[in-house]
Amino acid sequence: MTAPDSYLKKLDYSVVQQCMHCGLCLPTCPTYDATKLERNSPRGRIALMRAIADGKMEATRTFAEEMYFCLGCLACMTACPAGVNYAELFEQARAEAERTKVLSSPKRNVIRHFTLRWLFMDLRRLKFLGWWMRFYQAVGLQGLIRKSGVMRLFPLRLQELESMTPPIQPKFSHRLISPKTAASGPKKYRVAMLTGCAQDLIFSDVNRDTVEVLARNGCEVITPSRQDCCGSLHAHNGEWEIAKVLARRNIDQFPPADFDAIITNAAGCGSHLKHYATLLADDAKYLPQAEEWDRKVKDIHEWLAAIGVDAPKKSREQAVTYHEACHLCHGQKITAQPRKVLNAIPGLKLVELPESTWCCGSAGIYNLIQPEMANQLLDRKLQRIKTTGVTTVATGNPGCMLQLVNGARKQGMNLRIAHPITLLAEAYRAEGKV
Repeated sequence: MTAPDSYLKKLDYSVVQQCMHCGLCLPTCPTYDATKLERNSPRGRIALMRAIADGKMEATRTFAEEMYFCLGCLACMTACPAGVNYAELFEQARAEAERTKVLSSPKRNVIRHFTLRWLFMDLRRLKFLGWWMRFYQAVGLQGLIRKSGVMRLFPLRLQELESMTPPIQPKFSHRLISPKTAASGPKKYRVAMLTGCAQDLIFSDVNRDTVEVLARNGCEVITPSRQDCCGSLHAHNGEWEIAKVLARRNIDQFPPADFDAIITNAAGCGSHLKHYATLLADDAKYLPQAEEWDRKVKDIHEWLAAIGVDAPKKSREQAVTYHEACHLCHGQKITAQPRKVLNAIPGLKLVELPESTWCCGSAGIYNLIQPEMANQLLDRKLQRIKTTGVTTVATGNPGCMLQLVNGARKQGMNLRIAHPITLLAEAYRAEGKV
């Protein structure tokens, strides 16, 4: 795989020029809100990108660190009156940072090679690692180590990372979901189900719930037991060439012409999955399929709202608030559809969350590489949740779910974090008809 020329210098320059420097994005940017520094704003970052595109400066370590300080939450895109495609600029800027190796170090290089170039390139490796993590948790070793206090002997950052270790599901998606699931009633649609990476290990029950809900709503669901990463992790972290490889693999496995829709239930994945045509714009062989792929990929809430949700007949009384995952509301402009799903559940009272579209600090792996800012955002989110008085928070992204679970546990809050589709599936099961 040959290294490409400068990503920013190859950009469609009109994308950079769209920024009018009006500043309407500033109040929506979590990092600018926290620091009030221009360089920590979308406008400031675009100015840096433009300087590189113009050849006035080269990528430096300071530039790269600024690009990785950005959450990539895309709230600026919702606020922007000029329609600046910050998502494309952001990914190209990180790709430029990686191309120039200004952040290179032996430790960083090893971590990136292990995760991005090895672990997530074959999900059998990820599942193998997940199985061992599950064994470590199930036999009580994790609990024993935590109670022993031995972790206090390690650096503080390692202690923090260990405390964030997610509980691994007893069964992964391929053991919960058949490769082909028939529609519960008359078959109206044929859809593919993407089971994801972290979603598969940590929230495979959400994947099962999603397939059950799809079947209940007239869909035949195809869920191959072996799938590939969608490439969002790679694209968001400057590895565009690897993201292209994974995009081609997914198109080959799920030919878009074979399905009415390709379903994802993870907001971060969905935002990336809908832009394969941009990723493969210079690939004449795959571009036509990529364009059809982009049209067929649907977030689960989006799809249910489009075909009409079969409302459950009864459900228990419950109060729920809804946190909007950034890549669902800002990246995919999906805000009303999850509420439509929740409001279809009888007995469910939806309590609106103040600042529901403000980032929780998860942002892919942001909470791992920028823990201080991530924790500030998490604390802010939990404080807003407290004002609602509810004990159930619904959100449509595994990263957000895990961030809120860890935050609630750390603060001693009695919160249930659930995917909206899980709440719908539970209502269906209460009828005994799933």
